[in-house]
Amino acid sequence: MRAKKLEKILIRGPNWVGDAVLAIPAMKAVRALFPDAEITLLVRPFVAGLYAAAPFIDKVWSEAKPSRLTDWIRITRDIRNRQFDMALLLPNSFESALMMLLAGVPQRVGYATEGRQWMLTNGVTAGSKSVHQMQYYLDLVKVISAIVESPSIEIEATAHERNTARRLLAREGIPIEAPFLVLSPGAAYGTAKRWYEDRFANVAETLARELGFYVAVIGSETERPIAARICERIVCATAILAGKTSLETLIGVLAESSLMITNDSGPMHIAAALGVPTVAIFGSTDETVTGPYGLRTRIVKHPVECSPCLLRHCPIDHRCMNGVTVDEVCRAARELVGA
Repeated sequence: MRAKKLEKILIRGPNWVGDAVLAIPAMKAVRALFPDAEITLLVRPFVAGLYAAAPFIDKVWSEAKPSRLTDWIRITRDIRNRQFDMALLLPNSFESALMMLLAGVPQRVGYATEGRQWMLTNGVTAGSKSVHQMQYYLDLVKVISAIVESPSIEIEATAHERNTARRLLAREGIPIEAPFLVLSPGAAYGTAKRWYEDRFANVAETLARELGFYVAVIGSETERPIAARICERIVCATAILAGKTSLETLIGVLAESSLMITNDSGPMHIAAALGVPTVAIFGSTDETVTGPYGLRTRIVKHPVECSPCLLRHCPIDHRCMNGVTVDEVCRAARELVGA
């Protein structure tokens, strides 16, 4: 498919924070290919904040997952009324392709999965080998002749995001301009992706003492008990931010931080895209597919025969995470920050 002049492009964005970050290079490639087009991004509300100030998107259109047929019809009608010339479908769902077909979008580009080939004008067949998720999105935009050889995932926090984050940190006990490290000990997918709370605490205590850092623990509202238990084990000053940040404020917190220690998670990808030194602990998931992308990242993993299993919960002894030591994580962090 050769690129031609398009005036209005709709990108149906990924539904998860990590995927939403890894799709940024593909979105930037679309912007470079169509610099004068009006590009609208349709995403779920919980990822919309990631693109609030993105220069490669003109409009962010946020819609919750339709719970009723009337909602689905309304969104489809809105798409039709906006008269897009092309829709780029990053999710592989049948539903997203059907919506664009019924909305009458002339060009519909996406992967030919989930039995939706007939609904796409440009269906892409995925390769037989697994590739990194970022490359997976880039391979999709190749079909519209986008240039993908030098992908850029970098993002920047706005001054408002940074200032809001610093005010929150100050309320939670971390002084303005004080250096701090971030712990992200949760994992939305399940316990198999989670390293141990006592080891997170030991890493934080060691590095905070050595580097003069405060400690902030992030996570969702449901992960606040995890953050509290970790902070109880740490002697140095800590702030529990779990459940207290919007996505925009979280971006500000990560941008202001000096180091991040994390499980495989959405915030991991945000930190890496912001250029924050990021140590990611992997076990049940495959770092070659979902690992953080960037020069200031390190992956710590203990190879075992059953990894990656991609299970939510380990059915045996969690040997992949049990094998990752505090010393290994601390050493990776020191390498990143030059200590």
